[in-house]
Amino acid sequence: MATGATTAAFKGLPLPGIDDIRAAAAVIHGAVERTPTHHSRTLSKIAGCDIYLKFENLQFTASFKERGALNKLMSLTPEQRRRGVVAMSAGNHAQAVAYHGSRLGIPVTIVMPEGAPFVKIKRTREFGAEVVQFGATLTEGYSRARELADTKGFTLVHPYDDPRIIAGTGTVGLELLEDASDIDTIVVPIGGGGLISGIAIAAKAAKPSIKLYGVQAALYPSMYDAFKGETQPCGGQTIAEGIAVKSPGQLTRAIIDELVEDVLLVREDEIESALASLLEIEKTVVEGAAATGFAAVTKHPEIFRGHKVAIVLSGGNIDMRLLSNVILRELSREGRLLSLGVEIEDRPGWLARIATVVSETGGNILEVSHDRMMMDLSARSADLGLVIEARDATHADEIRTALESAGFRLREPQISRAISRTGRFFTSGDTAAGQ
Repeated sequence: MATGATTAAFKGLPLPGIDDIRAAAAVIHGAVERTPTHHSRTLSKIAGCDIYLKFENLQFTASFKERGALNKLMSLTPEQRRRGVVAMSAGNHAQAVAYHGSRLGIPVTIVMPEGAPFVKIKRTREFGAEVVQFGATLTEGYSRARELADTKGFTLVHPYDDPRIIAGTGTVGLELLEDASDIDTIVVPIGGGGLISGIAIAAKAAKPSIKLYGVQAALYPSMYDAFKGETQPCGGQTIAEGIAVKSPGQLTRAIIDELVEDVLLVREDEIESALASLLEIEKTVVEGAAATGFAAVTKHPEIFRGHKVAIVLSGGNIDMRLLSNVILRELSREGRLLSLGVEIEDRPGWLARIATVVSETGGNILEVSHDRMMMDLSARSADLGLVIEARDATHADEIRTALESAGFRLREPQISRAISRTGRFFTSGDTAAGQ
């Protein structure tokens, strides 16, 4: 590989440089989308800095992974193409390899975690790959993929720890600096580290003063730990399954150590809020991993205030059920959905009286349920469950006050209390970590 901004070798493999990234740009030109970069006035106002969004969620397979996958596949010999390739992935790398492998006539086998999102498994198969579900983590998947490579002669296409994969992802950095040359900061999600590694090499070569920040989900701080020399626990249910990686790359770690300013962590509720903001304000659908960049910028205004910040929206593959959960949970946090229990007498007319009070305050009742099995209530009473739409948290308080003033006793359901108290209520099965 040619040398450039990064010239060291790691365990016998030369780290990719700017020349490799430029070569990758030529190789993948016309076969992947040159995604747009747009300035967001509204997000800039919210964050207190100039926000530029790089829309990698607009790739055909809805993630940046196509760039590295195609660059790697195009480097294979005719014999390697004939034998086929194997990859391990929670979903986005799987779809990228499957799509471009099928397009190039290369047989593809993908090892995916048993808990990978259904939508990503479905689309990977639709692109023509054979899917093998194995293990709970990407590390377990790697051992299975390595075994298949050894026994069947497949070429292993690693999702991040490969010079050609890194060079392919670096083309995102080339485009960013071409479209928004005055940016001084780039924020990138980190799983194994391939995306930020390639972008860092390209960006630092074009503009040495530029600063790069990586972001990880707090439940999976693998690169954060490696970068800072810490040993935080790594695991759990996360909405950002695309970056739920327990073992960071070795090549990528070497690049990150050299070129990245810092690695930041964001909580699940912060990721959800950022995802909802991107959907509501920018009208763009992103997955949890892609929302971590904006979550980090709003969480750390002291770092980014006054800067020109590019945020890479790395992908948009999110299950619709999970997206609907995120939207509802965020509406609850903002007070725009109010969940209440009201103790009533179990006789005709009481629901109408409550509906009248809510209507007069401008609220909209979305759901109603009766529970006559509340053991702490009289057998002549019932618990009326209401989901009410409000304009905002202040309006929600007005609805509560009006109901109490009308003589109704309110009982706040457990889920509503959990959300309002911690902002991090989760129900079993809400997400599946890709590891």
